[in-house]
Amino acid sequence: MFLKKVFPGFMLCLMAVAFAGCSTEMGYPKTPYTSGNVSLTLKKGETTQQQVLEAFGAPNIVTQDAEGNSVWTYQTNATVTRDAANANYWNIILAGGSYRDSGFMRSQKTMTIIITFKDKVVSNFKSLSTSF
Repeated sequence: MFLKKVFPGFMLCLMAVAFAGCSTEMGYPKTPYTSGNVSLTLKKGETTQQQVLEAFGAPNIVTQDAEGNSVWTYQTNATVTRDAANANYWNIILAGGSYRDSGFMRSQKTMTIIITFKDKVVSNFKSLSTSF
């Protein structure tokens, strides 16, 4: 009888302790330069330079192509370092964790967007995203 009352509460506490120490990955800094945002914002023959400025801000590079069309280039780089030293675990019988001195993870992400305007309207765009 006593075990039936105590066991569910014990299991809940055990699960809470196991999950409380789990490390969470830090995300990349928020930026408007994502593949999804590019495809939602840029429409060939529709999106104006002003709308691009509002969505992405000032470009990193402004040039002209062979036909005299304005070409805007946006590029962003992000490096995220995360401590990966904590390794928590649990099962029905045992809960615990371990710690290593030299655990970290580093990831890099770049996003490049090249937009060509004809008469101040998007005529073409390309985007490239890399992550490693």
